[in-house]
Order: sequence, then C-alpha cells, then structure tokens
Amino acid sequence: MEKPLIGKKILIIEDEVIFRSLLENFLQAMGGEIATAGDGLEGIEKLKVAAPDLIICDLEMPRMNGIKFVEHLRTQGSVIPVLVISATENMADIAHVLRLGVQDVLLKPLKNLERLREAVYECLYPSMFTSKVEEDEQLFQDWDALVRDPSAAAKLLKQLQPPVQQTIANCRINYRQLTMAEQPGLVLDIAALSDKDLAFYCLDVTRAGDNGVLAALLLRALFNGLLQEQISERKQRLPELTGLLKQVNLLLRQANLQGQFPLLVGYYHQTLKSLILVSAGLNATLNINTHQIQLSNGVPLGTMGSTHLNQISQKGDAWQCQVWGAGGRLRLMLATD
Repeated sequence: MEKPLIGKKILIIEDEVIFRSLLENFLQAMGGEIATAGDGLEGIEKLKVAAPDLIICDLEMPRMNGIKFVEHLRTQGSVIPVLVISATENMADIAHVLRLGVQDVLLKPLKNLERLREAVYECLYPSMFTSKVEEDEQLFQDWDALVRDPSAAAKLLKQLQPPVQQTIANCRINYRQLTMAEQPGLVLDIAALSDKDLAFYCLDVTRAGDNGVLAALLLRALFNGLLQEQISERKQRLPELTGLLKQVNLLLRQANLQGQFPLLVGYYHQTLKSLILVSAGLNATLNINTHQIQLSNGVPLGTMGSTHLNQISQKGDAWQCQVWGAGGRLRLMLATD
C-alpha cells in the first residue's frame, strides 16, 4: 500500500518542535491525518475536538507530562492506542506507562525510522502482526524466563521499587523500610489512579521463597487493572478492596504460585480524605490525626482457597502507616498538598 495511513488520525504530543515536525512530516507522507500538541494539557484539549486512532506521546513535557496524560486517558476509560517516544532512562517510568496499557515505548534518539514505522503499524493494525495466542505465548515465554532465573527476577523487582519521596494525586508520599540486607523483604508499590485518588500495596515476599518475588512481579503488572475494575463497577463509590484481594488470591493459584503471600492494600481518595486499608497477613498500625488504630494481620493469601481479611476505614488529610511482617518493617507517610 503506497500510503498505508490514509484515513487514520494521529495525535502527536511532543514539546520538542523539531522532533514533533519530523514525526508529523514522516506520518503525513504515509497518508496520516496529523494533529499536534505541545504537552499533555493541550493534548486533552485536542481530544475534545476529535478522537484519534493513535496517540504518540513524549514523557518529559511541561505543564502535564506524558505519564500524567496517559493516567488521565486511562482513568477516563479511553482505549486509544498510545505509542510513547521518550529520552528517559528511568526504567520505573517505562514500567509504569506499560502497566497503564501503552502499546510500545521507543527511546530517543530514533536512529531507525523503520522501527517507528513498524511500531505505528502494530498500534493501528494489530491483527496484521500478531494474534492473541501469540501475545499469550510471548507473555508465558517472559514469565518462564523469570521462573528459571530467580536472581534476574529479584533484580528486576528491585529496579521497579518506587522512589522514597514523590508527589502523586496531589499528595506528598514518602516511605522508609528496614529489611534484611540485599534480600527482598517488604515490597511496596504506589500508583495514582487519577488526580484525586491513589492506591498502594505492601507484599512480604519472604514466606514463599522465589515464588514471593514472582508474585510481586505478577501483582505489579496487574494491580492497576484489577483496582480500576473495582472502581468502575462501583461508579463513584469507594472501591471494594476485599473483592480485589479475592481476585489476587485466585490469580496466584492460576499462576501456580505456591506459598504464603502476606499482603496489605490501601486506597486513598484525596478529595474525600478517605483511607481504606485491608490486610491479609501483615500487621499494621495507622496514626491519623491524634488516633492510633491497629489493623490485625488476617490470613496470608495463598494459604487457603478463600480469603480471611481485616479492614479499616478512616478520614484524614495526613497519616502514617507502619507495616510489619517476617520480611521487615515499613513506614509509609502521606500528606495532602
């Protein structure tokens, strides 16, 4: 096909004028109908005018960066394919946008425009390149490689740990942890679901050996999607975290991961000042306002077919949560801006 992108609308969100122009000219030459934006906020305005078939997005941009833009897109329920092109060397950022469902990530500088062409084709015409069966096979190949190499799995998990200080969903968050030297202990993950709410979990990987690390990687890949399902099903109400942990327990069994997996999951809505904590096997103490609340540990996931959990709900604009188990002790602190 001489111009394979005829009839396809593509939105390019990129603050570098020269690179944006290069992309625009390249895709127009293939017949694409191109719109451009200089940052995520301008991209959102463009989406109000017309829905594209593909979005090409940078990560580092002023006002609203690419991560915030993709988070906004997914929280609005949009399934428009997104291709990220970025100069970032931060593996955590790349892992984060992949977890949000972007189709591919290309790194700048783009030395081969043929790779860009292939990535655009794969986003717009996925059936031409792969079947769902092939995608599943690739997933299992990657998973099998991690199963065969526990040290590589542990190294990957360490690289994906969140920064000790960050601001997400208009909240300042930091944490400190004490674990055994050079050994995975309590694994933490924090994710913004929108500019109003966030979720986190803490998993003790020590009680299931190598399976604990694999469970942490599986949970990291699937956590956001599982929680978004809970939120969408409940409309504007707070999510049902007990249902989420039941799904995780089932996933661990389906993945044939044997062992005990102590897990604590939290959800915080910044506007409502509402915090929900639910534990399956980890002890926690919550300090909020002038109160201290104890959350008993419940039964670790993987122990039984059913889940036995403990849950608390509190309101406040600042809190500290201390979590502990066999893998060590962790303190998570949050304050609203």
